[in-house]
Amino acid sequence: MPLIETDNLWKTYTMGSEKVHALRSVSLTIEKGEYVAIMGPSGSGKSTLMNLIGCLDSPTQGEYWLNEKRVSIMNDNELATIRNREIGFVFQTFNLLPRATSLHNVELPLIYNGTSASTRDEMAKAALTKVNLADRIMHKPSELSGGQRQRVAVARALVNNPSIILADEPTGNLDSKTSEEIMRLFVDLHRAGNTIITVTHELSVAKHAHRVLSILDGKIASDESISESQRNGYTD
Repeated sequence: MPLIETDNLWKTYTMGSEKVHALRSVSLTIEKGEYVAIMGPSGSGKSTLMNLIGCLDSPTQGEYWLNEKRVSIMNDNELATIRNREIGFVFQTFNLLPRATSLHNVELPLIYNGTSASTRDEMAKAALTKVNLADRIMHKPSELSGGQRQRVAVARALVNNPSIILADEPTGNLDSKTSEEIMRLFVDLHRAGNTIITVTHELSVAKHAHRVLSILDGKIASDESISESQRNGYTD
């Protein structure tokens, strides 16, 4: 079974007497170990799809399976448990606690799931080492560059060994040089076996993926694989 599978997924919002279909009959599969970019302009439905894949919201209609769990019928508490165990989030705005050290910020998902203090410390240090921040574990966000803050956020996403890393516009607040460094980090994480899904409107971010899903008017407009030669061509 695929790591992610959706069947006839709809998300409909009622606004007064009008119904707005943010997603319309989206069916897709994502295998373990894939690196997928979801692209689309503002209002296309890509953020709504991200929220459903990330178990931040529930579909109006249709089925969603994540790692053989039928999450489309789960209640809020069950969804929170799935988010903590299965999904590592990376956000455009970093979402770090300003007064906490890098180490404590990375430990947060482990605190929520009840991991012991000694194990938390070990796992958080290992995650920070993976993103080349072993020498910044006691620094607070204000003492870090934008790229370093995003690396802390990536380490936090990694620390639980989640099924997927879900990144929402992960370079939106970074300059072009730092953005490229963060995207190369994602490439390295993918090569290490992580399943990565990035949601973006920027080709410079999507070009690193091996597959690009384009969303338009709530539907999948295209689903394309990107060969290594194409990725290299984009990079040059």
